[in-house]
Amino acid sequence: MGKCTNWVKQWGDVHYLIFRVLVGGMFLMHGYNKFWGASPVELTSLMGLAGAIELLAGLGILVGFFGRLAATGGAITMLVAYLKVHATQGWSPLANGGELALLYLAAFLVVMMLGNGKWNLEKSLLNKETF
Repeated sequence: MGKCTNWVKQWGDVHYLIFRVLVGGMFLMHGYNKFWGASPVELTSLMGLAGAIELLAGLGILVGFFGRLAATGGAITMLVAYLKVHATQGWSPLANGGELALLYLAAFLVVMMLGNGKWNLEKSLLNKETF
């Protein structure tokens, strides 16, 4: 085996934990900002629904509780956000401001595939990964 393969076997779980915490934390802050930021939105609006999903999905991914379910909700939200808001302004994500939505979508696809990883709250509380 190569050095990279050995390194990934040794440190892959730590890197995935860092990835999951960063993605979950940033998505949580994204939702938090919708309610308590400079210009808060109403919970009953479409942006309010997106903010609530961002808060819950971000928290779930951050702590590793129902991570796949949270990532699925986040992925659907980002897909809808891209198609409804950004894609209507042009085809290029860099020109229409949709690169963040697509990056979150890609990150959520990774979490949907790999789940919570080795260290997570769900395994601590339920002794298994349910979703």
